[in-house]
Amino acid sequence: MKRKRVWIPTLLILIVLAGLAGAGQYFYGIAINSNSEAVDLHGGKNEAETVTASVEEEESLLEHWTSEQNFENLEIETSDELKLKAVYLENENPNGKTVVLAHGYKGNKEQLPGITKFYYEQGFHILKPDARGHGESEGQYIGYGWHDRLDFIEWVDLLIEEKGAESLILHGFSMGAATVLMTSGEELPEEVQGVIADSAYTSVEEELAHQMKNLYGIPSFPILQVTSLITDLRAGYNFNEASTLQQVKQAEVPIFFIHGAEDVLVPTDMATELYKAAGGEKELWIVPEATHTEGYTVAKEDYQERIMKFINGKDD
Repeated sequence: MKRKRVWIPTLLILIVLAGLAGAGQYFYGIAINSNSEAVDLHGGKNEAETVTASVEEEESLLEHWTSEQNFENLEIETSDELKLKAVYLENENPNGKTVVLAHGYKGNKEQLPGITKFYYEQGFHILKPDARGHGESEGQYIGYGWHDRLDFIEWVDLLIEEKGAESLILHGFSMGAATVLMTSGEELPEEVQGVIADSAYTSVEEELAHQMKNLYGIPSFPILQVTSLITDLRAGYNFNEASTLQQVKQAEVPIFFIHGAEDVLVPTDMATELYKAAGGEKELWIVPEATHTEGYTVAKEDYQERIMKFINGKDD
């Protein structure tokens, strides 16, 4: 009888641990595994497609413009031996500046045609990379900007060494915004003059916790912590260390934070928190009536004017 009493709680503990491991594996599959077709923790497939469409206004006209441009294919190999792809557009009437555009979660370098066209019309050379695990780039997991920050430094070095870039702006959207902010906390070449972050999250841990509650209506603990452990074992990073907030505290480059006032995918409060944490030169614009990454669509002329004022201010 005593043996049975000992084994019953032990069995229950094993069942609970197995359940947590299964739940962690499930969330790893939908949130981190780049090959998953399942509904993701960033708002679901349909919402993700809507978000993408929101920054791709006048799609048919923009696709026609894009198809007429002479994009050059570029490639880097990372320290962990992944081949990452990008396209580069050299401006025929250059202003001496280059912008690197960072797409969002489960996006690719073919996106963001509207802002691409705008930057080209202003005289910028343009680099559009596929993040690891996205598009044509290799990789089995999504880094949410953490490992991507080091990849971006590789792209910056390539632009300086091979394209002679002298003035660089990093501009990202959603996960791409977190990527450029995480990059900002590293030691950067002096050629990097500024960072523009549209709809960034404070950390991977806080964003995924928000989405678990928002999408599934469940508390993040302890499933998120188990998923983080699995991610550490499989992808080489954990959610706690992947902190945008900690990176901007170390940033020396000027940063322009942009966020929609009605964003529920990445709460608007995160932009305010990031802005307050940034120790260097900084600006914050909360776009009225805009949801996630919709600032360029909702207030296009104002958006264009503000980013150019920020960029040109680096020359003063």
